[in-house]
Amino acid sequence: MAAFQTSMVHTGRRRHPYHLTRMTSALSALHLRDPQPLLDATLHAWGGHVDLWVFGYASLIWRPEFEACEQRPATVHGWHRALAMRSRVNRGTPEFPGLVFALMRGGSCRGMAYRIEQPRVADEMRRLWLREMPTGVYDPTWLACRTPAGPVRALGFTLGHTSPARCTELSEAEMIGVLRRAHGRFGSTLEYLLETASSLRRCGIHDRHVERLVALAHRHGLA
Repeated sequence: MAAFQTSMVHTGRRRHPYHLTRMTSALSALHLRDPQPLLDATLHAWGGHVDLWVFGYASLIWRPEFEACEQRPATVHGWHRALAMRSRVNRGTPEFPGLVFALMRGGSCRGMAYRIEQPRVADEMRRLWLREMPTGVYDPTWLACRTPAGPVRALGFTLGHTSPARCTELSEAEMIGVLRRAHGRFGSTLEYLLETASSLRRCGIHDRHVERLVALAHRHGLA
């Protein structure tokens, strides 16, 4: 069977609530980083004198939730989009983690670059941080983006290979289990995958990894 680079999934037995509480606390401890120093460092690297660009590669394309004065198709080299980060709240639970896309090393990624005007950066970045970085799980990274109107330096949310949130490879059957069962406060992993795939197509972006996962869901009657 095909393997998918995704998270380890807990299946099968029910756990006693005491053990579940201990497990949830341990998992949370793995992920928590104070987001404020990360925001401070990002704003310092931005400098404060020019507009700020943000690179969107998944839900930031179809639900940005910040005010941008311009958007452009953009390509980043050296990073790729992968359904490769565990989600235990938004698209899954501690008992059955879901998956979300992350930007990981290697390859290339087509997405959208959004420009935030300099006077609005402080307010919009606070909103963006509350959404993307409540536990500091991503690594804020400045990316060299190619756009039709020229190169821009954009902020992207990446995931390192050593991150405890990074996924391992799942078999096709395990992936189907995630797409069938994982559901969190913002909906299911399946809904998230299909919405991302749809938004990429609307932007004229073909991503083989994403389309392969969508085809898998269709083959098993999930979409």
